[in-house]
Amino acid sequence: MILTLTLNPSLDRTIEIASLDRGAVIRAAAARLDPGGKGVNVSRALLANSVASRAVVPFGGDEGRQLIRLLAAEGLDMVTVPVAGPTRSNVTLAEPDGTTTKINEPGTALSQEELDTIADTVLNAAHEADWVVASGSLPPEVPSDVYARLCRRFAGAGILMAVDSSGPALSSALTAAPALVKPNLEELSGATGMPIRRLGDVAEAAAKLRAAGARTVLASLGADGAVLVEEDGIWYGEAPVTEPRSSVGAGDAMLAGFLAGGGRGPAALALALAWGAAAVCLPGSRMPGPDHIDPGAVTVRAPDPDRPLSSPHP
Repeated sequence: MILTLTLNPSLDRTIEIASLDRGAVIRAAAARLDPGGKGVNVSRALLANSVASRAVVPFGGDEGRQLIRLLAAEGLDMVTVPVAGPTRSNVTLAEPDGTTTKINEPGTALSQEELDTIADTVLNAAHEADWVVASGSLPPEVPSDVYARLCRRFAGAGILMAVDSSGPALSSALTAAPALVKPNLEELSGATGMPIRRLGDVAEAAAKLRAAGARTVLASLGADGAVLVEEDGIWYGEAPVTEPRSSVGAGDAMLAGFLAGGGRGPAALALALAWGAAAVCLPGSRMPGPDHIDPGAVTVRAPDPDRPLSSPHP
Protein backbone atom coordinates (compact mmCIF):
# COMPACT_ATOMS: atom_id res chain seq x y z
CA MET A 1 0.00 0.00 0.00
CA ILE A 2 1.17 3.54 -0.81
CA LEU A 3 0.30 6.26 1.70
CA THR A 4 0.28 9.89 0.57
CA LEU A 5 0.42 13.10 2.58
CA THR A 6 -0.69 16.45 1.14
CA LEU A 7 -0.22 19.27 3.63
CA ASN A 8 -1.56 21.89 1.19
CA PRO A 9 -4.39 20.27 -0.81
CA SER A 10 -6.61 22.31 -3.11
CA LEU A 11 -9.66 22.58 -5.26
CA ASP A 12 -8.35 22.81 -8.84
CA ARG A 13 -10.47 24.62 -11.40
CA THR A 14 -9.25 24.22 -14.98
CA ILE A 15 -10.59 26.58 -17.66
CA GLU A 16 -9.92 25.80 -21.32
CA ILE A 17 -9.45 28.90 -23.49
CA ALA A 18 -8.47 29.56 -27.10
CA SER A 19 -5.58 31.82 -26.06
CA LEU A 20 -4.45 33.93 -23.12
CA ASP A 21 -4.90 37.62 -23.90
CA ARG A 22 -4.09 39.86 -20.94
CA GLY A 23 -6.68 42.53 -20.25
CA ALA A 24 -9.30 40.98 -22.53
CA VAL A 25 -12.62 39.31 -21.78
CA ILE A 26 -11.96 35.64 -22.54
CA ARG A 27 -14.76 33.15 -23.05
CA ALA A 28 -14.08 29.64 -21.81
CA ALA A 29 -14.49 26.66 -24.09
CA ALA A 30 -14.88 24.31 -21.12
CA ALA A 31 -14.25 24.15 -17.39
CA ARG A 32 -13.90 21.44 -14.76
CA LEU A 33 -13.33 21.19 -11.03
CA ASP A 34 -11.03 18.50 -9.63
CA PRO A 35 -9.64 17.64 -6.22
CA GLY A 36 -6.01 18.71 -6.15
CA GLY A 37 -2.70 18.68 -4.35
CA LYS A 38 0.28 16.60 -5.38
CA GLY A 39 -0.14 13.75 -2.90
CA VAL A 40 -3.87 13.66 -3.53
CA ASN A 41 -3.17 13.30 -7.25
CA VAL A 42 -0.71 10.45 -6.64
CA SER A 43 -3.42 8.57 -4.73
CA ARG A 44 -6.00 9.36 -7.42
CA ALA A 45 -3.70 8.00 -10.14
CA LEU A 46 -3.05 4.83 -8.14
CA LEU A 47 -6.78 4.40 -7.53
CA ALA A 48 -7.50 4.76 -11.26
CA ASN A 49 -5.15 1.84 -11.86
CA SER A 50 -6.33 -0.36 -8.97
CA VAL A 51 -3.16 0.09 -6.90
CA ALA A 52 -3.79 0.21 -3.15
CA SER A 53 -3.33 3.71 -1.75
CA ARG A 54 -4.54 5.84 1.14
CA ALA A 55 -4.41 9.64 1.33
CA VAL A 56 -4.01 11.73 4.47
CA VAL A 57 -5.88 14.97 3.72
CA PRO A 58 -6.17 17.99 6.01
CA PHE A 59 -9.20 20.12 5.10
CA GLY A 60 -11.00 23.24 6.27
CA GLY A 61 -13.88 25.54 5.38
CA ASP A 62 -16.44 25.16 2.62
CA GLU A 63 -13.69 24.54 0.06
CA GLY A 64 -12.27 21.74 2.18
CA ARG A 65 -15.65 20.08 2.58
CA GLN A 66 -16.15 20.25 -1.18
CA LEU A 67 -12.70 18.72 -1.70
CA ILE A 68 -13.59 15.79 0.56
CA ARG A 69 -16.91 15.30 -1.26
CA LEU A 70 -15.14 15.13 -4.61
CA LEU A 71 -12.59 12.63 -3.31
CA ALA A 72 -15.31 10.51 -1.74
CA ALA A 73 -17.22 10.50 -5.04
CA GLU A 74 -14.11 9.06 -6.71
CA GLY A 75 -13.96 6.34 -4.07
CA LEU A 76 -10.58 7.40 -2.68
CA ASP A 77 -9.42 5.69 0.52
CA MET A 78 -8.51 8.60 2.78
CA VAL A 79 -8.00 9.75 6.34
CA THR A 80 -9.24 13.30 6.81
CA VAL A 81 -7.91 15.77 9.37
CA PRO A 82 -10.03 18.89 10.09
CA VAL A 83 -8.06 22.15 10.38
CA ALA A 84 -9.16 25.69 11.18
CA GLY A 85 -8.13 27.48 7.98
CA PRO A 86 -9.92 27.08 4.63
CA THR A 87 -8.55 24.80 1.93
CA ARG A 88 -7.05 26.77 -0.95
CA SER A 89 -8.33 27.00 -4.53
CA ASN A 90 -6.12 26.97 -7.64
CA VAL A 91 -6.98 28.07 -11.18
CA THR A 92 -5.39 26.75 -14.39
CA LEU A 93 -5.87 28.35 -17.81
CA ALA A 94 -5.27 25.70 -20.47
CA GLU A 95 -4.66 26.57 -24.13
CA PRO A 96 -5.17 24.16 -27.05
CA ASP A 97 -1.43 23.52 -27.56
CA GLY A 98 -1.09 22.27 -23.97
CA THR A 99 0.29 25.52 -22.54
CA THR A 100 -1.01 26.03 -19.00
CA THR A 101 -1.00 29.14 -16.82
CA LYS A 102 -1.48 28.35 -13.13
CA ILE A 103 -2.61 30.65 -10.35
CA ASN A 104 -2.06 28.90 -7.01
CA GLU A 105 -3.23 30.28 -3.70
CA PRO A 106 -0.69 29.94 -0.87
CA GLY A 107 -3.04 28.12 1.49
CA THR A 108 -3.48 28.92 5.17
CA ALA A 109 -1.13 28.37 8.09
CA LEU A 110 -1.34 25.24 10.21
CA SER A 111 -0.92 25.49 13.95
CA GLN A 112 1.62 23.32 15.77
CA GLU A 113 -1.26 21.35 17.27
CA GLU A 114 -2.68 20.72 13.79
CA LEU A 115 0.74 19.68 12.48
CA ASP A 116 1.17 17.26 15.39
CA THR A 117 -2.27 15.76 14.70
CA ILE A 118 -1.46 15.33 11.01
CA ALA A 119 1.93 13.75 11.81
CA ASP A 120 0.32 11.31 14.27
CA THR A 121 -2.32 10.44 11.67
CA VAL A 122 0.35 9.69 9.06
CA LEU A 123 2.38 7.60 11.49
CA ASN A 124 -0.67 5.60 12.59
CA ALA A 125 -1.60 4.85 8.98
CA ALA A 126 1.95 4.18 7.79
CA HIS A 127 2.38 0.80 9.48
CA GLU A 128 0.48 -0.78 6.56
CA ALA A 129 2.45 1.11 3.90
CA ASP A 130 5.36 0.12 1.69
CA TRP A 131 5.89 3.75 0.69
CA VAL A 132 4.94 7.09 2.19
CA VAL A 133 4.77 9.93 -0.35
CA ALA A 134 5.10 13.49 0.98
CA SER A 135 4.23 15.85 -1.84
CA GLY A 136 3.65 19.46 -2.63
CA SER A 137 4.26 22.92 -1.29
CA LEU A 138 4.07 23.74 2.39
CA PRO A 139 1.38 26.06 3.74
CA PRO A 140 2.59 29.38 5.16
CA GLU A 141 4.53 29.22 8.44
CA VAL A 142 4.95 25.44 8.34
CA PRO A 143 8.59 24.57 9.23
CA SER A 144 10.63 23.61 6.20
CA ASP A 145 12.00 20.50 7.94
CA VAL A 146 8.59 18.85 8.36
CA TYR A 147 9.25 16.26 5.63
CA ALA A 148 12.75 15.58 6.98
CA ARG A 149 11.38 14.87 10.47
CA LEU A 150 8.79 12.46 9.07
CA CYS A 151 11.41 10.72 6.96
CA ARG A 152 13.63 10.07 9.97
CA ARG A 153 10.73 8.56 11.89
CA PHE A 154 9.74 6.29 9.00
CA ALA A 155 13.32 5.13 8.44
CA GLY A 156 13.35 3.53 11.86
CA ALA A 157 10.26 1.52 10.93
CA GLY A 158 11.70 0.38 7.60
CA ILE A 159 9.18 2.41 5.56
CA LEU A 160 10.40 3.99 2.33
CA MET A 161 9.67 7.68 1.83
CA ALA A 162 9.38 9.62 -1.42
CA VAL A 163 9.51 13.43 -1.38
CA ASP A 164 8.19 15.63 -4.18
CA SER A 165 8.64 19.22 -3.08
CA SER A 166 10.78 22.26 -3.74
CA GLY A 167 12.93 24.94 -2.15
CA PRO A 168 13.85 24.64 1.54
CA ALA A 169 11.45 21.71 2.06
CA LEU A 170 13.33 19.65 -0.54
CA SER A 171 16.77 20.74 0.66
CA SER A 172 15.89 19.86 4.25
CA ALA A 173 14.41 16.50 3.25
CA LEU A 174 17.70 15.50 1.59
CA THR A 175 19.42 15.55 4.98
CA ALA A 176 17.11 12.74 6.15
CA ALA A 177 18.13 10.37 3.32
CA PRO A 178 14.76 9.85 1.60
CA ALA A 179 14.49 6.75 -0.57
CA LEU A 180 13.32 8.85 -3.53
CA VAL A 181 13.01 12.49 -4.59
CA LYS A 182 11.23 13.62 -7.75
CA PRO A 183 12.29 17.13 -8.75
CA ASN A 184 11.24 18.80 -11.98
CA LEU A 185 13.69 20.83 -14.01
CA GLU A 186 13.24 24.06 -12.05
CA GLU A 187 13.44 22.26 -8.69
CA LEU A 188 16.55 20.36 -9.75
CA SER A 189 18.27 23.57 -10.77
CA GLY A 190 17.17 25.36 -7.62
CA ALA A 191 18.35 22.60 -5.30
CA THR A 192 21.81 22.38 -6.88
CA GLY A 193 22.40 25.92 -8.11
CA MET A 194 23.18 24.51 -11.55
CA PRO A 195 21.89 25.64 -14.94
CA ILE A 196 20.28 22.61 -16.59
CA ARG A 197 20.62 22.71 -20.37
CA ARG A 198 21.60 19.17 -21.42
CA LEU A 199 20.86 15.65 -20.29
CA GLY A 200 24.38 15.53 -18.91
CA ASP A 201 23.52 18.47 -16.65
CA VAL A 202 20.45 16.60 -15.41
CA ALA A 203 22.53 13.54 -14.54
CA GLU A 204 25.18 15.68 -12.80
CA ALA A 205 22.60 17.60 -10.77
CA ALA A 206 20.81 14.38 -9.80
CA ALA A 207 24.13 12.95 -8.65
CA LYS A 208 24.52 15.99 -6.39
CA LEU A 209 21.13 15.27 -4.82
CA ARG A 210 22.22 11.69 -4.22
CA ALA A 211 25.44 12.93 -2.61
CA ALA A 212 23.30 15.19 -0.38
CA GLY A 213 21.30 12.20 0.87
CA ALA A 214 18.68 11.00 -1.64
CA ARG A 215 19.04 7.36 -2.59
CA THR A 216 17.17 7.65 -5.90
CA VAL A 217 16.40 10.69 -8.05
CA LEU A 218 13.60 10.70 -10.64
CA ALA A 219 13.97 13.98 -12.53
CA SER A 220 10.94 14.90 -14.61
CA LEU A 221 11.76 17.06 -17.62
CA GLY A 222 8.35 17.89 -19.07
CA ALA A 223 8.20 17.29 -22.81
CA ASP A 224 11.82 16.04 -22.70
CA GLY A 225 10.89 12.97 -20.63
CA ALA A 226 12.69 11.95 -17.45
CA VAL A 227 16.05 10.82 -16.08
CA LEU A 228 16.39 8.21 -13.35
CA VAL A 229 19.59 8.14 -11.29
CA GLU A 230 20.08 5.45 -8.67
CA GLU A 231 22.81 3.23 -7.29
CA ASP A 232 22.40 0.66 -10.07
CA GLY A 233 22.63 3.07 -13.00
CA ILE A 234 21.33 6.03 -14.99
CA TRP A 235 18.49 5.82 -17.52
CA TYR A 236 16.72 8.30 -19.76
CA GLY A 237 13.20 7.83 -21.07
CA GLU A 238 10.71 9.72 -23.18
CA ALA A 239 7.10 9.34 -24.25
CA PRO A 240 6.11 11.81 -26.99
CA VAL A 241 2.64 13.38 -26.75
CA THR A 242 1.07 14.55 -30.01
CA GLU A 243 -2.10 16.16 -28.61
CA PRO A 244 -1.45 17.61 -25.13
CA ARG A 245 -4.40 19.01 -23.17
CA SER A 246 -3.13 19.76 -19.67
CA SER A 247 0.13 19.20 -17.84
CA VAL A 248 -1.51 19.70 -14.43
CA GLY A 249 -0.93 16.59 -12.34
CA ALA A 250 1.24 14.89 -14.96
CA GLY A 251 4.25 14.79 -12.65
CA ASP A 252 2.08 13.29 -9.92
CA ALA A 253 0.85 10.61 -12.32
CA MET A 254 4.50 9.95 -13.23
CA LEU A 255 5.46 9.47 -9.59
CA ALA A 256 2.47 7.17 -9.04
CA GLY A 257 3.45 5.07 -12.05
CA PHE A 258 7.05 4.82 -10.85
CA LEU A 259 5.97 3.53 -7.43
CA ALA A 260 3.36 1.20 -8.97
CA GLY A 261 6.18 -0.21 -11.11
CA GLY A 262 8.27 -1.10 -8.07
CA GLY A 263 10.03 2.19 -7.38
CA ARG A 264 13.34 1.39 -9.03
CA GLY A 265 15.00 0.53 -12.33
CA PRO A 266 14.23 1.12 -16.03
CA ALA A 267 10.93 -0.81 -15.99
CA ALA A 268 9.55 1.50 -13.31
CA LEU A 269 10.80 4.52 -15.28
CA ALA A 270 8.99 3.27 -18.39
CA LEU A 271 5.73 2.87 -16.49
CA ALA A 272 6.17 6.31 -14.91
CA LEU A 273 6.54 7.93 -18.32
CA ALA A 274 3.54 6.07 -19.72
CA TRP A 275 1.34 7.29 -16.84
CA GLY A 276 2.66 10.85 -17.08
CA ALA A 277 2.17 11.06 -20.85
CA ALA A 278 -1.38 9.74 -20.50
CA ALA A 279 -2.17 12.44 -17.92
CA VAL A 280 -1.00 15.17 -20.31
CA CYS A 281 -3.59 13.97 -22.84
CA LEU A 282 -6.48 14.42 -20.38
CA PRO A 283 -8.30 17.62 -19.33
CA GLY A 284 -7.66 19.37 -16.03
CA SER A 285 -6.02 17.19 -13.41
CA ARG A 286 -7.87 14.04 -14.40
CA MET A 287 -5.76 10.97 -13.68
CA PRO A 288 -5.30 8.28 -16.34
CA GLY A 289 -6.57 4.72 -16.07
CA PRO A 290 -5.50 1.59 -17.97
CA ASP A 291 -7.45 2.59 -21.09
CA HIS A 292 -5.42 5.80 -21.42
CA ILE A 293 -1.93 4.37 -20.83
CA ASP A 294 0.26 3.17 -23.70
CA PRO A 295 3.51 1.58 -22.45
CA GLY A 296 4.52 0.90 -26.06
CA ALA A 297 4.97 4.63 -26.70
CA VAL A 298 7.85 4.83 -24.20
CA THR A 299 11.54 4.42 -24.96
CA VAL A 300 14.17 4.00 -22.23
CA ARG A 301 17.92 3.99 -22.82
CA ALA A 302 21.20 5.37 -21.55
CA PRO A 303 21.19 9.18 -21.71
CA ASP A 304 23.22 11.06 -24.29
CA PRO A 305 24.91 13.67 -22.08
CA ASP A 306 25.26 16.16 -24.95
CA ARG A 307 21.60 16.10 -25.92
CA PRO A 308 20.15 19.59 -25.36
CA LEU A 309 16.84 20.12 -23.57
CA SER A 310 14.04 21.80 -25.46
CA SER A 311 13.23 23.96 -22.40
CA PRO A 312 16.48 24.51 -20.50
CA HIS A 313 16.56 26.11 -17.06
CA PRO A 314 17.34 28.86 -16.54
